[in-house]
Amino acid sequence: MSTVNGTSEMPGQARSDKPEKVDFSSDQEIRWCPGCGDYSILKQVETLLAQSGKKKEDVVFISGIGCSSRFPYYLDTYGMHSIHGRAPTIVSGLRSVRPDLSVWMVTGDGDAMSIGGNHIIHLLRRNVDVNVLLFNNQIYGLTKGQYSPTSPEGAVTRSTPMGSTDHPFNPLALVKGADGTFIARSMDRDPKHMREVLARADAHRGTSFVEVYQNCNVFNDGAFEVFTEKASKPDHVLFIEHGKPLLFANGTKGIKLDGMTPLILDLSTGAHSADDCWVHNERDGFKASILVRLFDDPRLQGAMPRPFGVFYVADRPTHEEKLQAQVKRAKEVKGPGDLDKLLQGEHTWTIG
Repeated sequence: MSTVNGTSEMPGQARSDKPEKVDFSSDQEIRWCPGCGDYSILKQVETLLAQSGKKKEDVVFISGIGCSSRFPYYLDTYGMHSIHGRAPTIVSGLRSVRPDLSVWMVTGDGDAMSIGGNHIIHLLRRNVDVNVLLFNNQIYGLTKGQYSPTSPEGAVTRSTPMGSTDHPFNPLALVKGADGTFIARSMDRDPKHMREVLARADAHRGTSFVEVYQNCNVFNDGAFEVFTEKASKPDHVLFIEHGKPLLFANGTKGIKLDGMTPLILDLSTGAHSADDCWVHNERDGFKASILVRLFDDPRLQGAMPRPFGVFYVADRPTHEEKLQAQVKRAKEVKGPGDLDKLLQGEHTWTIG
């Protein structure tokens, strides 16, 4: 009996060519803190890759700097652990020359929303075909607990001992403002939901942006507890699905739009029903702009549940498609390229 990728194989037994989760796991020791939410995300990504039938040599993971950015080490695919905030530039270059690959970008709230903020908005507006996973734990974990661009006002951290005075970024509102074509949110403590969202993101052509609420149990433990704990989750989480009404609290409450203002309906009294509620349309960009800000609207603070799921999907040509088409047209007009001629230029002169 032999062992292949950790599985036993009897002599003469045919081995399935279908990838398994273990095929995407590297031999590197995983060095996240015990109990970190990153473990859950890694497992769901490995599972999705196996289910997708992709060959690992056709998959690339690019990351910046941070706890989340160790991802390329832990997956047996091609990958690169780049520099702080610059993963979008590496991704853009790779996609420009290898549009055949499945490319993923793993980043954190500090990596993407701070030093990488300028790069991420241009990745989004160009619609580069990549799956972006933003691990949001509202803290700088790798550098030991400083406040991040998504930390709430008043957050007491190593760098804000008297409480943060900064107003935080809403990552999905920023993505919507940059004309992102796929906007979604999930959480580390709901693996089934995360797999479904990741599968949708992977199937999208263009920049898929998935924010994942991820618990840093060392420096910001319990930041999202109200959304993940069994007792509080029904009243504080709104799972949105295309074509379905916005319901929460086990179906006893719903949300309707009064003009542009969301209102909570009590469905338990019989005065209202699901038919009176806002029906989610993931293709409606106007309503998506309201939905991504549902919980941080000052008029609604503390009243509304937080949405999870796919907020918005749009079809738009990708950066690579337009680039490749332009290169093709240039070859048709000017013929094959000549590097020496290009370097010489069209206007030269000789100095005697």
